[in-house]
Amino acid sequence: MSIVTQQTEAWAGKFGQEYTDRNAITPDGMELLYSNNYGITRTEMNLEFIGDLERSIRICEVGSNIGNQLINLQKLGFKSLYGIEIQEYAVELSKSRTKNINIIQGTAFDIPYKDGFFDLVFTSGFLIHIAPSDLESALNEIYRCTSKYIWGFEYFAEKYTGIEYRGNDHLLWKADFAQIYLHAFDNLRLVKESRFRYLNSENVDSMFLLVKTD
Repeated sequence: MSIVTQQTEAWAGKFGQEYTDRNAITPDGMELLYSNNYGITRTEMNLEFIGDLERSIRICEVGSNIGNQLINLQKLGFKSLYGIEIQEYAVELSKSRTKNINIIQGTAFDIPYKDGFFDLVFTSGFLIHIAPSDLESALNEIYRCTSKYIWGFEYFAEKYTGIEYRGNDHLLWKADFAQIYLHAFDNLRLVKESRFRYLNSENVDSMFLLVKTD
């Protein structure tokens, strides 16, 4: 049974729709945004972390919003792509701007796929919006649905840190999410992690790739 939280209610409702409208950039616009923020494009990041993986693997993004990350992977040649997004408005937008990508409405607390259905499950700026008290439930679902890889790109901090976001103190956190995964699951191993510092601030984001060892 899916969990209803302050965060799911916010992101599924008007607040989430306003977020989508503010951030409804094109895939090329996303590339420019990454380049301006980090001095490297998202395509370059993706190739560094998963560029050697078979293009036929089954990949799911949890928190896919309007689909830009999945479009980027499709351009890199990945063929079996899925997305899960809580906000109906964003799902409909993503369906109108993607082709041959399976994006459905759902939540990280109740992913509607069987155990190990995907070869790789990933998040990008998504775990940061789950309250620390609820994170374990989301990670358990992500872990359950992947047969091999977990990939993430999230705000980084050595310790869990709440951040005020548009006047709210319950919608955004940063943490060492790679280590949280590793502490939660004994058979996960860190394949690679890179920290990306913003060009115009001291903020840091972390990209990491984890693999199941059995």
